[in-house]
Amino acid sequence: MITETEENRYAELQQIALDAARNGDLDTLRPMIQAGLPVELKDDKGNSLLMLAAYHGNLQTVRMLVAEGANPDALNDRNQTPLAGVAFKGYLDIAKILVESGADPSADQGGGRTPVMFAAMFGHQAMVEYLESQTQVKITSRIWGIRVNTLARFVGGVRRLFSLKAA
Repeated sequence: MITETEENRYAELQQIALDAARNGDLDTLRPMIQAGLPVELKDDKGNSLLMLAAYHGNLQTVRMLVAEGANPDALNDRNQTPLAGVAFKGYLDIAKILVESGADPSADQGGGRTPVMFAAMFGHQAMVEYLESQTQVKITSRIWGIRVNTLARFVGGVRRLFSLKAA
């Protein structure tokens, strides 16, 4: 039987692991995983260690987690995959690792939205091109009736314009 003190310590260790994934702290996270902490550990919003590492741009942590068997298509409580998070953020190098590990670039994130649509909405043209090249079924994604490639170019241009004016 587990004591309350032991249960509280385990909850504390879980939070340390989640923070380590979020912060890219491999020195803390790797030994925890190797000691038996579940690689599919999730936070209170259903975000896996891989989702947290990917969303926060922690390339080496993502590599370690997929090597340890983390599911690249694990959904959080909002039905989002790690690939959707990196498509939104524009982390192309991490997207490539996730896709190479089996992530589905055309996975429905709810309401018919896909990672390529998130990339387009936030102007990540290179991400759109990569994800479209990796889909098993040829699709022509559209958002608001606009091809995702066109939308990504437009949003990317607007973002560059505003960053120039701010400088």
